[in-house]
Amino acid sequence: MMARKRMSLDITKQINDWPYEPGQINVRLISGDDGRPKIQMRVDLGILQMETEGRPDGVRPEGYESLLEMHEDRLDAHVGEHGSDDDFSLDQEACRHLRDEAVQYYHRYISLLVLEDYEGVVRDTSRNLRLLDFCGTYAESDQDRAMLEQFRPYLTMMRARALAGQALEAGEAKAAMAALDDGLEQIRVHFDETGHAEEFESASEAALLREMRDSLAPKLPISAREELRKRLERAIMQENYELAAILRDELKMTQE
Repeated sequence: MMARKRMSLDITKQINDWPYEPGQINVRLISGDDGRPKIQMRVDLGILQMETEGRPDGVRPEGYESLLEMHEDRLDAHVGEHGSDDDFSLDQEACRHLRDEAVQYYHRYISLLVLEDYEGVVRDTSRNLRLLDFCGTYAESDQDRAMLEQFRPYLTMMRARALAGQALEAGEAKAAMAALDDGLEQIRVHFDETGHAEEFESASEAALLREMRDSLAPKLPISAREELRKRLERAIMQENYELAAILRDELKMTQE
């Protein structure tokens, strides 16, 4: 009886057929053997493959879409039983697993941005922002509560970029500008609330959104410029001089 030929698990050919390019996010969308689309990211040591929906690795922990959904359901059950979220908490192991899961979503949303799937980026960044809030509220240790908070400006920036991208695809320059302004304001609030207000102006996330906003401002219709003037007047009346300065710069850009 002839021995059956063993199927090779070596992926050298696939790696060699798709060279790694340092300094770039190398991403492609393929059709999987199951007929569903898959995202592949070329990294220096090989290829990462992710599902386009649900948890990126395709795992469903205890039947849930993700660990976050599982713990959110635990919280709902706790509140249903006790009438409040008092005494509900996440231990260090749970927080570590949630952080590991967040990294999977990070890899996917930066891939989706390259693929210009803005809806997917909004979905995944919103999901990770929800995770930050969840751990920040319910983690047992101060370290676990604070560990993910450092990524809030980046997540906020990526979400704002995607929302602006969606709006521009729909021909809504005004809505794109509003998404960028809202992202900037959320980042400013983050630095204020964490006691680092002075870092807002130099933050790379804020700088990127300002750059996008500056390139977009000249495309605004006249009606949107008038709205900017009204917002500037309100900001001055409310003595919000930081916002007034931003709006004044936007008006200058629209008049060039």
